[in-house]
Amino acid sequence: MIDAMGIGLIVPVMPDLLEEVSGADLSTAAVWGGVLATAFAVMQFFCGPLLGNLSDRYGRRPVLLISLAVMAADYLVMALAGSIWFLLLARIIGGVTAATAATANAFIADISKPEEKAANFGLVGAAFGIGFVVGPMLGGLLGEFGTRAPFYVAAGIAAANFIFGYFVLPETVTDRIRRPFVMSRANPFAAFQDIGKFVGLKKLLVVSFLIEFAFMVYPAIWSFFSKERFSWDPGMVGVSLGAYGVAVVFVQAGLIRYVVPRFGENRCIVVGLGIEITGFLFLAFVSQGWLALVVIPLTALGAVVTPSLQSLMSQSTSDHQQGELQGVITSARSMAMIAAPLIMTGIFKSFSDKEGTWYLPGAPFLLSALLLIACVFVFQAHRRSAGTVARGVGLRRS
Repeated sequence: MIDAMGIGLIVPVMPDLLEEVSGADLSTAAVWGGVLATAFAVMQFFCGPLLGNLSDRYGRRPVLLISLAVMAADYLVMALAGSIWFLLLARIIGGVTAATAATANAFIADISKPEEKAANFGLVGAAFGIGFVVGPMLGGLLGEFGTRAPFYVAAGIAAANFIFGYFVLPETVTDRIRRPFVMSRANPFAAFQDIGKFVGLKKLLVVSFLIEFAFMVYPAIWSFFSKERFSWDPGMVGVSLGAYGVAVVFVQAGLIRYVVPRFGENRCIVVGLGIEITGFLFLAFVSQGWLALVVIPLTALGAVVTPSLQSLMSQSTSDHQQGELQGVITSARSMAMIAAPLIMTGIFKSFSDKEGTWYLPGAPFLLSALLLIACVFVFQAHRRSAGTVARGVGLRRS
């Protein structure tokens, strides 16, 4: 939770900080924001498997503690950075230290009995969700004290987390489960080799990639878009992100437990996509900030899509392939996280010039809406093909 808070803390002030260190206007600062986000995602993609395998060899404790210590130093560098290049270097280092999700999950697996794993992994997800709600709201408040204040606080939080972990975090890798480090297992592209094993799920994997790409519009441009369109300060940006986060947690932790059993994954996916498409189209053209504040939590109802899609894919995969499937899904999403920020911020820059032919800062939301419309067609194609296969199996049995 504290890790997620540290990441969310800095989001509301990034537009002001990037304008400050680059000396550029808001639209150009947004492009730099896309560069920083992509650099962060690239390092996560490449270093996640590496850190996971290092933790198998040297233990979870040193990997997690070293990452926390470096993360604290990284936020401090960002707080003191006087140029865009120092910020870029800091984001590269930050991407490495943030790639510890695999290590943290491995720690949970080490200490959990088989019947406890699902619930304990759920606690990890809930902790991240709460952190991403609290972080932006706190970052927005701290932004009132200057663009650097959230970074100092994030550094302090990471340092406090390191101290806490130093005293309470045990080592869970014993000689019984320790294994030698092999570089081939740290290959981040290895999961893509498994895509061919999931013949009936290729369309759903495409849907998963497009959804991740579309939803990256929020972290990529929201703070820049809301400042340009509504003249929001960091405090309002934090409030809006917090409202969205609360709504997502409500949907994924509560509402989905009732709607999926009643209506089924297929219907929830289609309806959820419809809600998100409507929300993206609205945000593309909205000009009043209060209307955006009303609509943002409502669009979170579409958060039923991703869990429903994961459930559908998991149910269509044999038990011994579940790990491979999750690796493929994670890799597909990682590629979306790498590509989306540059494209979204580039579109924002092109349509944010008040003197240009087309002034539409919400244009990236139009792209997201189009991607989700494509998802509807691809998903329906999957349903038709799956139905054809099911009918064929039924005829053969008859």
